Amino acid sequence: MTAPVIIGVLALQGDTREHLHAVADLDAIGRPVRRADELDSVDGLIIPGGESTTMSKLAIEFGLLEPLRKRIAAGLPVYGSCAGMIMLASTILDGRADQVPFGGIDMTVRRNAFGRQVDSFEGTVDISGIDGGPFHAVFIRAPWVESVEDSVEVLGRVKDGPAAGRIVAVRQRHLLATSFHPELTGDLRVHRYFVEMVREAGKTTEG
Repeated sequence: MTAPVIIGVLALQGDTREHLHAVADLDAIGRPVRRADELDSVDGLIIPGGESTTMSKLAIEFGLLEPLRKRIAAGLPVYGSCAGMIMLASTILDGRADQVPFGGIDMTVRRNAFGRQVDSFEGTVDISGIDGGPFHAVFIRAPWVESVEDSVEVLGRVKDGPAAGRIVAVRQRHLLATSFHPELTGDLRVHRYFVEMVREAGKTTEG
C-alpha cells in the first residue's frame, strides 16, 4: 500500500479549513503551512481563496515568498483557487502596486473581475479532464484570466451569462488554478484532480 500524499494548505489568510477537509476526504494528509520549514514537508500545496493583497504581504512577513517561489520553480505541484489563482499568475491587472505574486503560470489575471462581494454568483463550468458533467462553481469576488501563453492549458470557461467565455480554470504542467471555490460545494472532483497531479509528480520523482 502506498503512503498517502501530504498536501499543505497555505494558512496565512483565507478559507484554509475547507480545503483541509476536502483533502482528508480524499485519503490524503492535509497540513496547514505558515512557515518555510512546514513547506519543506509537503508533496503539494493549495493556495486558498481570500484576499490576495493581504496574502502577498503576509507571505513576505512570514519569510515564505522566496522559498515558495523556489519550490514552484523546482516542480512542487500547487493548486490556487480564487486569490490563489491571482498569486500564481505572472501578471496581475487591477492589483495593488506593492502586490507580489508567487508566479509560475504564464497568464494575465484580472483581480475582482466579476465585481465586488455583492456580485458573487454561482454558475456551471465544464472542466477538461474532469468527468461527471459540468462543475457547479461558486465565484466570490473572483478573478478571471485575461490571456494565457501557449504553455498554459485552458481547462474551463464560464458557460452562460455576461461573462460567458471567460477563462476560469487553467493548468501549466504542475500548477493548477481556478477562479472559483470548489471547497464550498462539496464536489471533490477538482481536489481529486489535484491530488492525482501530486501523486503523479511523486511517481516521476521516484523514477
